[in-house]
Amino acid sequence: MNTRPLVLHDDTLERYSFGPEHPMGPDRVRLAMKLSEHFDLLDRVDIAPAPAASEDLLLRIHTPEYLEALKEGRPRPEFGIGDDDHPLAPNLHTIARHVVSGTVEATRAVWEGEVKRAVNLSGGLHHAGPSKQSGFCTFNDAAVAISWLLDHGATRIAYVDLDAHHGDGVEQAFWDDPRVLTISVHESGLYLFPGTGFANDIGGPHAAGTAVNVAMPKGTSDIDWLYAVHGIVPPLLQKFRPEIVITQHGADAHRRDPLTDLDVSVDALAKAYRSMSRWADRFCGGKWVAIGGGGYQRDSVARTWTHLVAAILGEKLDPEAPMPGWWADEARCETSDTIGDIGARNVLKEYHPERVLSDNPCGPIVATSRAIFPYWGLVPYH
Repeated sequence: MNTRPLVLHDDTLERYSFGPEHPMGPDRVRLAMKLSEHFDLLDRVDIAPAPAASEDLLLRIHTPEYLEALKEGRPRPEFGIGDDDHPLAPNLHTIARHVVSGTVEATRAVWEGEVKRAVNLSGGLHHAGPSKQSGFCTFNDAAVAISWLLDHGATRIAYVDLDAHHGDGVEQAFWDDPRVLTISVHESGLYLFPGTGFANDIGGPHAAGTAVNVAMPKGTSDIDWLYAVHGIVPPLLQKFRPEIVITQHGADAHRRDPLTDLDVSVDALAKAYRSMSRWADRFCGGKWVAIGGGGYQRDSVARTWTHLVAAILGEKLDPEAPMPGWWADEARCETSDTIGDIGARNVLKEYHPERVLSDNPCGPIVATSRAIFPYWGLVPYH
């Protein structure tokens, strides 16, 4: 087995965009890769291109009618094509195929033992449905990869989604499949698209307890967000014992994101990523595939995903490490002087994951644990 993590990336993946004025811009991935290179992370990974996904691969999740509609290149409202969130964009469906193949190739390499860990920052398009564009997502790469795993011998797959938006497309694809555990920690659908993902959404009749949702209120900050992640994810992984874990790392939980209402720092996100690294080793033999997702403020996305690449390497970046002198001109937005968020280090000194059992956990953690934990023989929080 190659001990170097695999990064799926090439110039094609940087072109996933609905246009220059759209939030889902390709700069997000390009800047993250450039910043990871600046911090000497890419020298310790293997980088491979993503080929185009075959039609058969896409048909694991998506309908033939939807694929044909995308090829037509004209507005089709019934498929979410050409609306305000998904304006027509040249070659988008072709580029989106590469995103899917990047995640599937990362998953295949980990599943077949070529590498222990792999990442596709361009992936994580978790809202796409079988026959509709949704939430800036064209093809659901995570769902396709999970379907591929199920057909290649996997019987216990965990999907953990830390995007600020509910991972609805992946959850729905495996709603009634007990072989797939989906966990989503997100801003409540009471306030944010797609309006789903509440504590009592627990899976279908044959898979009750395998759809897990932690719906956080507006303004949730580092400590409560970290308690939600550490209070819900590891006990369920320990019980489920996945053979492989796929994690989605949308950076839009960050406090500067223009489309969401959470108040989470880069430092807290990075801490959660390092925890996922440990949990992958502890609960599934190290088999870990990480994918990107949302995030619409270029500086925070790039810094967050640079921390993700470091976590894939099993490393921690110094949050006070200075950003390169060229960063502000390159990012063209409000930027940070350091790879972490100023002041977050002092806040996180007050965070102790073991206290989720002794402190008064916030309401969403209690609600989710009451809805889910009994199915796994776990005692809910109170």
